[in-house]
Amino acid sequence: MKTPAGRNAFREFLRTEFSEENMLFWMACEDLKREANKSVIEEKARLIYEDYISILSPKEVSLDSRVREVINRNMLEPSQHTFDDAQLQIYTLMHRDSYPRFMNSALYRELVQTLSEKSVQA
Repeated sequence: MKTPAGRNAFREFLRTEFSEENMLFWMACEDLKREANKSVIEEKARLIYEDYISILSPKEVSLDSRVREVINRNMLEPSQHTFDDAQLQIYTLMHRDSYPRFMNSALYRELVQTLSEKSVQA
């Protein structure tokens, strides 16, 4: 999650598990946190809500009812932290569920092999 290459490899793995929306949501929340302009924050929050929180969205992330209630309250006055609870819940889900499978995947082994070959060449 710390490097673009690592996020891209994990995202590719999530795509094979049909759960790429978790990474996309996490990245959208990170982008929102870096925003300072209030009108841009409101627009980005609305888009995140429509894309990942709305039950009508094909990219809806799996959140419990408590977190959904917090988001709905936060959406009355969106900020950079509107989705913090949801982002943590999705991060925890990926960390406990998807990431261990990723670490045991062929995709991860190929990434490690490629990186070790590059470091030997350098």
